This record gives sequence, structure tokens and C-alpha cells, in this order.
Amino acid sequence: MLAVDQWSSIVRGLGVGWDEAKLRFVPEEEAAVSESATVLAPLGPGRMGSELRFQVRRRGGGTDRARNLLARLDEKRIWGTLTLVDSSLELRAEPARAERGRLAEAWDEELARLPPGWRDLLCELELDSSDYVPRAALLGAPLNPTRRLDAIAIRFRVSTNGGYGASPGMARRCLERMDAEGITGDVTVLHGLSDTDDVYTQGPVWRIGGRSV
Repeated sequence: MLAVDQWSSIVRGLGVGWDEAKLRFVPEEEAAVSESATVLAPLGPGRMGSELRFQVRRRGGGTDRARNLLARLDEKRIWGTLTLVDSSLELRAEPARAERGRLAEAWDEELARLPPGWRDLLCELELDSSDYVPRAALLGAPLNPTRRLDAIAIRFRVSTNGGYGASPGMARRCLERMDAEGITGDVTVLHGLSDTDDVYTQGPVWRIGGRSV
């Protein structure tokens, strides 16, 4: 398994609220240990025989930094085993975040509130941390998200009629991927339309604050 895939699996197992993960990487070939240490140098690895040990902090972009460095190992065809040695939770309590639950479940609840026959939605995902924005945008790429510059949030459109916007199922799948990586926040349907008929257009245009979205 690729090192970056092993990392994704470890992150999913850590769940929500982890702060620091201690990891061990053991190259298949002992001769590759030095080169592995060079690639992982930004993480400050320590060498113990044929294995490298390092720590990753979730905040401050640590998750993405680790993913990028492990992806470089894969690019250099340095194969090995990545193992979680230990992990710690954030010391401060986050009751509000825990109450929000999972994004995919929140999405289901939002759709359940809509009237039958809805066609087009403008939605917003407000994230709990700016650290989540790059990864959420990547995992949500099929939604063609746009960034709200005045908030830690991204917006996306959903449609059931094949117009401009992702399908409800695709939106849920993207949110499931974010759940798997411990990304938390609030998902909200801002505006919705029913019984629309797209005539020579790809869908409706909403204007918020004098701007088309």
C-alpha cells in the first residue's frame, strides 16, 4: 500500500479531536532509510535502526504537510510500512463541535427539511478551522466550491435536474470523505427553488449582496 494511503487510513482511525500522532515508517529496503529521512526531514524524524519515527500535529496544516511528504516517498518509489505508535487528544474541550455530529448526517437532515419537488439549492459549509479549508476544497472538488472570503466557509450548488450543480448524492459523498478525515463544521442550505425550468440556461442565478453566486 502506498505511504499516502496508509496515512489516510490512520487519519480515519484517529477520528475527530486528535491533536498529535506519533508514527513509525520502516522502509522495505534498509538502504532506503537515509533517503526516506531526507524526504521526511521537515517532520524532524529520528532514526532507530532501520525505522524512522516522527510526530504530526493536526493543527497548523500538519495533516496536509505529512500527506505531501509521504506522497513524495511514493513518487520516489520508496516502499515501506507506516504505523501509528501513539496519539493524543486536544486538551481543550470542544462541546459545540461534538454536538454537530458528522457532515453527511447533517446534510441528510437539511434535505429532510426541504419541500418535495425541490430542484436547485445554494449551500454553504462553514468549517471549524481554517486548517480544514484546503483539504475540504480538494475533497469537495466535484461540487465546484467557491470560497467565502469573509468567513471560514465554502459554498456549492446542488441540482436534481441536471443543471448547474452537483447531484445530492455527490454532495453527500464529498461530505462523507471530509468526515473520514475528521473535518468538522456546519452544512446549511441557504436558498432553494422548486419547479424551475431551465430555458437556454444551466440553472438559476442567486444574487447576494449585489453579487451573482
